[in-house]
Amino acid sequence: MSIWWSLHLRREAASVPLARRLLLGTMETAGVDPDISFDLSVALSEACANAVEHGGREAAPRAGAPDETGAYQVTAYLDGDRCRIEVSDSGPGFPAATVARRRPCLAEHGRGLHLIAELADHVRFRNRPGRGAVVSFDKMLKWRDDALLKAS
Repeated sequence: MSIWWSLHLRREAASVPLARRLLLGTMETAGVDPDISFDLSVALSEACANAVEHGGREAAPRAGAPDETGAYQVTAYLDGDRCRIEVSDSGPGFPAATVARRRPCLAEHGRGLHLIAELADHVRFRNRPGRGAVVSFDKMLKWRDDALLKAS
């Protein structure tokens, strides 16, 4: 079984619960265990909140270029027994220390990134020079006994 979807969202607070609800609805319909769905939805909310807060360019776009300062993207893949989520934005990117290693969970900023790392099985923070940042994370799925779309 394989399901994927992608959203192009405005950098507004209201977009965060929208992405979370879509993920939860997809996972519930597919038959994913509610505890796994909850973990992934919290991690997604943190990633989206980070994109909303930090994910836009400070300067106006160059002439003829699309204005993406007000948008970010979310893509979710449920493939077999794994879910991968990617959140990308057009902001300045992650600080080098974040990309290189995890930040302490007691730091003033970055607790959401630490939470994503704790809730997911694998997480990657990367910068796309001149184009923003991407956080991607995976989690192995568990299925409800009555799952209609259980991985085969």
